Amino acid sequence: MRTLLAPKPRGAPARCDLTRWPRFRNILQQRALNWIVMTVAGVAFLLAIAAGLLGTAAGSANFGIVFVWIVWWGLLMGVLLPLGGRLWCFLCPIPAPGEWLQRKALVDAPGNGGGDGLLSIDDPERPGDRWALSRGRRWPSSLRGIWLQNAGFLGVALFSTVILTMPSVTGWVLLAFLAGAVGLAVQFERRAFCRYVCPVGGFIGLYSMVSPLELRVRDPLVCQDHRTKDCYLGNAEGYGCPWLEKPWSMDRNAYCGLCGECLRTCTKDNVAVNLRLPGSDLLVAHGWKLDEAYKAFIMLACAAIYPVVFLGPWGWLKEWANLDTLAGFGLYALGFLGLNLAAVPALHLGTAALTRWTAGLRDVPLQRLFVALAYSLVPLSLTAWIAFTVSLVFANLAYALPVLSDPFGWGWNLLGTRHYAWRPWLTGWVPSMQAALLIAGLIGSIVAAEAILWRFHGGRVAIRGVLIQAITLTAETAFLLWLYLGASA
Repeated sequence: MRTLLAPKPRGAPARCDLTRWPRFRNILQQRALNWIVMTVAGVAFLLAIAAGLLGTAAGSANFGIVFVWIVWWGLLMGVLLPLGGRLWCFLCPIPAPGEWLQRKALVDAPGNGGGDGLLSIDDPERPGDRWALSRGRRWPSSLRGIWLQNAGFLGVALFSTVILTMPSVTGWVLLAFLAGAVGLAVQFERRAFCRYVCPVGGFIGLYSMVSPLELRVRDPLVCQDHRTKDCYLGNAEGYGCPWLEKPWSMDRNAYCGLCGECLRTCTKDNVAVNLRLPGSDLLVAHGWKLDEAYKAFIMLACAAIYPVVFLGPWGWLKEWANLDTLAGFGLYALGFLGLNLAAVPALHLGTAALTRWTAGLRDVPLQRLFVALAYSLVPLSLTAWIAFTVSLVFANLAYALPVLSDPFGWGWNLLGTRHYAWRPWLTGWVPSMQAALLIAGLIGSIVAAEAILWRFHGGRVAIRGVLIQAITLTAETAFLLWLYLGASA
């Protein structure tokens, strides 16, 4: 029995190189493209901050709430992540001011200040880092990985009931993101905020691994013989990779922000944007890391907590989460953190141990198997988040038209849509869509678990072990189905 996600035989088509089309490649190589999309997104971002801090306290009439937590979130979870991976990072305006300060330019390439091809990537001063207004310090090695992003996401998620309903809190949170990105940009090299700190970037990186879109080098051997490493160091045509990725060794989407700098700096025409088999990155064994595994547990746990709090009939729990009383919030915080950091990881540690015993994998360290199998949760948790987003967006998207005309809730009618009547969309279809999404996620997770187990000892081992994984994954899916179709009905 051959796994559905196992590597294809040599010579079989595995990718479609989109950048082989000259027009598409020329568009991606235009330096102004980044500036245009980030500036447009930046105007909306600044408007969201201003509306949050200065506008009405009614969330349904405030641009900051409606366009961040309904429109942007719906686009992110429903379109950009599943289809484009880290495509939002290409659009995101948060790192833009800091990056412009670093480069002392909005659009221009480094020109003669770029790499000269005489230094190597191990030299203390690298040409791609000669940016005028940054100290260019290296990020501390002890803080690398996504542990800080995990902690940041948990902090935002813990207070999400307040953040998602109070415009002023949303405004301050967005302003803190912007200030943090600028502050780190003037202290550290490249996009340190995006790579190591951004709470949103952590889960985008995790879910980008199932995306059908990727940026890769066409032939690593070409890079091996190319001494100057322009894609990483930069040259007169562009800057070194802002994400500190080395394209010649990159085989996962997790930390590539799709900014396109390597497309502009590669002198060998060896960088491509491809369509590929979704989920391929989940099987990259050297990428299996504990911090990413915990991100998978956190995202699955929160995918169950959010519908309980926001959609469920338990009003007392929403009051606890909404900080109505300190004692109630303390109990909620204890349960929230306990589920994310202890209960869900413990469940999957036990499942991994039983899988190891059943499949006869006693020579495989339990921690290794535990971390590897955590990646099988990514399809299920992604579809669970999309299912939550479907209910959130279709119930509230009608608020967007009035807010476009009156973003601050001050009585304006700029576009003539202020009096557009609110009504939920596609209410009869939402439960069916959620059920289909969750079942698709379950199938994807079982296939991913089987493929991961295949990596250890082959077919019979994978079949025996995946039965244990399937039981746990099916139970979790049944619970999520109950939340969406039963408890919240």
